[in-house]
Amino acid sequence: MQVSSTYRYAKISPFKAREVTRAIQGLPVSAALDLVAFSPKKAAALISKTLKSAVANAENNANLKVDGLVVKEAIVGEGPTMRRMMTRARGSGSTIRRRSSHIRIVLTDEIEIKKREKRGTKKAGAKAKKTHSKAGKSEQVAPNEKSKGEVAEEKAER
Repeated sequence: MQVSSTYRYAKISPFKAREVTRAIQGLPVSAALDLVAFSPKKAAALISKTLKSAVANAENNANLKVDGLVVKEAIVGEGPTMRRMMTRARGSGSTIRRRSSHIRIVLTDEIEIKKREKRGTKKAGAKAKKTHSKAGKSEQVAPNEKSKGEVAEEKAER
């Protein structure tokens, strides 16, 4: 079942808010709340408010358990833009655009919770190619590295 919450007319540019919403899409609710809580951006506070509202809607209106909820969608759309004037040189003026946005978060319990792999760990045998040296021994080399024999051949060609 899907549950949503919308924060309309948020006083932030949608470009700035989309950075945070892209990070929380597909995460379990607990991980998304942690990520938003420790983000230093202004958008994180607004998105946290919306996410907590969606969780409360799921608990109270749909009788869902919070443990199984996943952020299915986190969308930031453009709201109305307020236009202001700022005086410039020689009696001219320029416009200042005060952008607003609509933040929409959809939670679901139908998607399985997937945990992301930690950075820096490689899977066994991930794109390592074997090269054979003249002695008959094989050595594993990363795809962008050259073996000792290939380096020696390049030096000989020069």
